[in-house]
Amino acid sequence: MNTKEKILDEALTLFSEKGYANVFVGDIAERVGIKAPSLYKHYKNKQAIFDAIIDEMNRRFEEQAKAMQINGNDAAKDAGIYKSMSEDRLLKLGREFFLYYLHDDYNRKFRKMLTIEQFHEKDLAEEYSKLYVDDPLSYQGMLFGFMVTAGVLKTDNVQVMTLHFYAPIYFMLTVCDRQPEREPEMLKLLDAHIIQFDRLYGRNE
Repeated sequence: MNTKEKILDEALTLFSEKGYANVFVGDIAERVGIKAPSLYKHYKNKQAIFDAIIDEMNRRFEEQAKAMQINGNDAAKDAGIYKSMSEDRLLKLGREFFLYYLHDDYNRKFRKMLTIEQFHEKDLAEEYSKLYVDDPLSYQGMLFGFMVTAGVLKTDNVQVMTLHFYAPIYFMLTVCDRQPEREPEMLKLLDAHIIQFDRLYGRNE
């Protein structure tokens, strides 16, 4: 791990432990084992570090999606993949995504930081909503919309169908964040949820 990577890793750890507002550049530099002026050679301020963490999260997500043989950002492309996917493959994909978000170090720590800071910083509350509400609902809504248009799924309200799918998954993720010992229970519930959703909205009919 080079110095730039170590700065991001240590900064995110501190943010998740103390909250974004309570961490200063000097704290990050000390944790990395360098002086603050040396840190500024890599990142001009704390906001630049924060932005670089988000960029790294996006890079990790794209890498994970590629490994799972989907796009992850282009709903039109992914709709073609999902419509012919077996239920077993759908379950496997659902688990892989869930476990990625639950255990990926960047996602786990970033989610913890935003959970803390959403009540103190308006900008971070908005970032929380963007990452864990707005963006997932937007992508999945477009994905399901394409599949409804293609006759693969059946509903008269794509927005509500999207909520039916995503809201329980987000709920299960937060349960595991608070109580890691419940992960096996939530994984079983995740499987049952995906199967019921798949059959309720008629993907395999």
